[in-house]
Amino acid sequence: MYHNGSREIQALFGSTALADRLAERLRRSEFSDEDRDFIHACEYFFLATATPDGHPDCSFKGGPPEFVQVLAPDLLVWPDYDGNGMFKSLGNLKVNPNAGLLFIRMGDSPKRLRVNGHAEVEFNDPLAASFPGAQGIVRLTPVDIFPNCPRYIPDPATGTPSPYVPKMGETPPEPKWKAMDAFRDVVPPRKA
Repeated sequence: MYHNGSREIQALFGSTALADRLAERLRRSEFSDEDRDFIHACEYFFLATATPDGHPDCSFKGGPPEFVQVLAPDLLVWPDYDGNGMFKSLGNLKVNPNAGLLFIRMGDSPKRLRVNGHAEVEFNDPLAASFPGAQGIVRLTPVDIFPNCPRYIPDPATGTPSPYVPKMGETPPEPKWKAMDAFRDVVPPRKA
């Protein structure tokens, strides 16, 4: 889950034990029923891909609820819809199957879920017929699935920023998860 760059910065901030605990307790490689329900309710996600030499690209993918589907604990699919014809994301996936997906729910009960895995693009997939407007299907096998703390997500409907966003002269509140029994003993003191 972590490489030398991550470990170096974790050491700088004293968060190595916390990072290990988070991976141990939250990381998985198969979708849970809760993951499936959350993903099926989402109307968009962000997709990160990279060229063969590692140049990143991030795109927005949107559709109706259930346009992304968890078909099995180890399979997530979504349709490719008509776009601008650049095929940056899909082109990257054809030559570098590593993908990162970020699902977000904003509002009064924010939530985030990260899904990293290996994706395949298929333009003759029979599954495309079950997605109106699909010109192809992307199938992703998850490697790392983990919830991500939603603390900085605003509520765009009310225009309310997250209460955790730092403000000059104020100490932001700590998120509740840091006080949970599972993590409290490995949470390092806040740096600045």
